[in-house]
Amino acid sequence: MALVTAGGLVLAGCTSDDGSTGPDGGSTEGRTTAAGDVLPASQVDPLVAALPEESVADVPTMRLADGVLPPTNRWFSGLVFGDEPMPVFPFPISFQLTDDGFAAGQPAPVPSATAIVGPALTDVSVDLGSSDFVVSGYDDVSVTLEHRDGDTVLGRTTIAVGSPTVSYTAATAQTDALSVLGDGTFEAAGDGRATVEVGDATWGVVVTGGTLDADASSVSLDEGGSVVLVSVPAGASSDQTTQVLDAAASPLTGVTTSYGTSGSGDQQQQTTELGYVTAAGGDALVVAAPHQGDSGPAAGGTDTGLTYPTVYGTVPLSIGTGLSFGAPTTTASAALDLSGLSDAERASVRDQLEIDVSLTPTFAADTYYGGKALYRASMLYQLAVQLDDQEVAADLKKRIVDQLDLWTEPDGCESRDQECFVYDPAVKGVVGKAASFGSDEFNDHYFHYGYFLYAAGVMAADDPSLAEGWQPVMDLLAADIASGSQNGSFPDRRAFDPFWSHSWASGYSPFADGNNQESSSEAVGAYAGLSLWASATGDDALGGEASWMLSAESQAALAYFVAPDLSDPVFAGSAGTTTFDHSVVSLNWGGKRDWATWFSAEPSAIAGIQLIPLSPTSVDYLTAEAAGGAEQVDAFVAEAAPDGFDGPLADYVLMYSALAGKDAAASALTTLAALPDTGIDDGNSRSYAMAWILAAQARG
Repeated sequence: MALVTAGGLVLAGCTSDDGSTGPDGGSTEGRTTAAGDVLPASQVDPLVAALPEESVADVPTMRLADGVLPPTNRWFSGLVFGDEPMPVFPFPISFQLTDDGFAAGQPAPVPSATAIVGPALTDVSVDLGSSDFVVSGYDDVSVTLEHRDGDTVLGRTTIAVGSPTVSYTAATAQTDALSVLGDGTFEAAGDGRATVEVGDATWGVVVTGGTLDADASSVSLDEGGSVVLVSVPAGASSDQTTQVLDAAASPLTGVTTSYGTSGSGDQQQQTTELGYVTAAGGDALVVAAPHQGDSGPAAGGTDTGLTYPTVYGTVPLSIGTGLSFGAPTTTASAALDLSGLSDAERASVRDQLEIDVSLTPTFAADTYYGGKALYRASMLYQLAVQLDDQEVAADLKKRIVDQLDLWTEPDGCESRDQECFVYDPAVKGVVGKAASFGSDEFNDHYFHYGYFLYAAGVMAADDPSLAEGWQPVMDLLAADIASGSQNGSFPDRRAFDPFWSHSWASGYSPFADGNNQESSSEAVGAYAGLSLWASATGDDALGGEASWMLSAESQAALAYFVAPDLSDPVFAGSAGTTTFDHSVVSLNWGGKRDWATWFSAEPSAIAGIQLIPLSPTSVDYLTAEAAGGAEQVDAFVAEAAPDGFDGPLADYVLMYSALAGKDAAASALTTLAALPDTGIDDGNSRSYAMAWILAAQARG
């Protein structure tokens, strides 16, 4: 894929069909590099030109080299935005800037009843004598920082998720000081190599193109020389330590990303290959996240037998050129499968549908609630079509189309301050003029725009004229969250992280715990909406990317949020400590995991935010084997609704309970009938909830 660099774009990957080699040395023919043909400049530029330009919120301080697009919603965004750079978490280590250089740490997971935390540490620091830095380049997985002393560039540091190394390459000849937290001392481990123990962690230092003075704790680097810090896993033998230091010798320069499809039918997967590129072009140290399985060896690497304890579990260290892993294909669905409902059940849903439509309020004017309301209306429309209620369907279609027509007027914000979009030329993205939840600071764009894309994809599926009319703005919403061709107007895949297989919600990430994501289900819904819109417009390139992102996000939603495996000993803590005792993790960060939400402490909200809006697409992944079956559903519901279904988002928890079996679905229907109207979320409706539960009951 491409590496964004100061002053231009440097291609560091391969095309999708030239038979070039991937991380494992095998052919990538038929695969797509992440810098492909998705929403190219030729398609996007005229659309951007038609939107008014405005920065709706104050533009933050941005530490970027000239020509580098602002990387909002990344695991490393906290380095870029705001008054001071924040710590970041290039899994499995931590990294932060210091007054004169940088520091790396090996976080130790500490569980409690409601969180698993592993704060950033400053185990080993390198004093470069720098006074400033900028981000000079990044790709989907890695970031490169340029350290400066006034106008002089001292060198560049590259870090990446999936790498236990910090790689610094000198731009000028220099001598840099090393220091450690506590009283550890460096011990020579061969020519240009040393190790040091810092608390329970061990760090290695590898110098190439220079000398290392372990006694003086300093490195002297030639121009182009490098020093690499590497976290050596606990329990490594002398031979294994040597093996780790050998593999760390060549500095990391970036990470390539490609994706594709393998298998067919129920066995089809969306695959991801990450190639960890070193200066010497050889092997690197790579660390797989829990959901990736044996992705290091799968890409042709060697398992070292060493592991790291992290807030996400115990993870293996491999030596190779990359990681290769897959996710079961999740298919975007525009409507529920009502084929199993009886005539009487269909009639009851239809009766409720007419009530819900009559009670539908005026559409909201901001991007979150406005998009959510359009999604809700499109689901009512689908029910009306499926239940052959032509009058209701026609009424809903007119209302939805009129509202989407309003939102998709490119120049709408020239005459009004709501229900319209502008292009932010400073931060490079599309922003709704009426912002919500910090969307003007680039928070949650994919949540908001996913609702619009879902509704538009549903309504335009059989009406090309609607797609054509909405495309000038809807394609920009798609480009804001899913550009994939380095078009220059938007960063590629703004929020999606191919290493973690999920997205990051905070635009500027002003947090010491890194970036975060809360609503895994709205993330899934975003890429389902993207897929439906791609289908409606016949955009095969966008559709292929959307299928990959949707499937990956669904896999991560189960692995880290809805049905996490918390059996790893790191979640139990040491003797005498409290264990994390919940069945769901509702807020995942770079450096911690929480049983919490941003908006409510109620258990129903903590669980329900992982379900909202229970779109038709949700049925696919929530009924997969990895979802845990009835046992996980029962545990999830018992924790979320211990005293009944009257809390925030409890209607979604009630619907989800139907997946435990026919009896559970029957009970859910009875409870739903007794819920007050205030118990139904504004993105839901009683008729849709009935249909969802009845469809679950019919599947058994």
